[in-house]
Amino acid sequence: MSRWTCPECDREFGRAGQPHVCVPGCTVDECFAPWPESYREIYDRLVDHLATLGPVHADAVGVGVFLKSDRKLAEVRPKARSLNLWLFLPRPVEHPRIARRLPVSGDRTMHVLKLLDPADVDDQVCAWLGESFDAATD
Repeated sequence: MSRWTCPECDREFGRAGQPHVCVPGCTVDECFAPWPESYREIYDRLVDHLATLGPVHADAVGVGVFLKSDRKLAEVRPKARSLNLWLFLPRPVEHPRIARRLPVSGDRTMHVLKLLDPADVDDQVCAWLGESFDAATD
């Protein structure tokens, strides 16, 4: 996975000169510091599963962590009532656990899941993560 680093914001992207909003990055620890410990545990489970699939870059910014392979595959965003997982899948999925769906580009659809407990990262969520990883890997 070849990456390009923006000279302005020092964040990594999949393509040289990739359009983005330059915002300062932070560490994953800084991103989760103000939130309940369970949010970090959920995040760690997500990333541990992704590590079994291949290399993933974590781009932490103020609103959360963008998880990228060749392209963005997911976003993890702490919120007041839940940790939101935004999954970019190559198809729309109808499921009771999906709080919202939005088409983003081409065949990609963003799906929002609200995770409350580390146990929420179950076989179904891991299957969707795998599908999102495969779709984001060229």
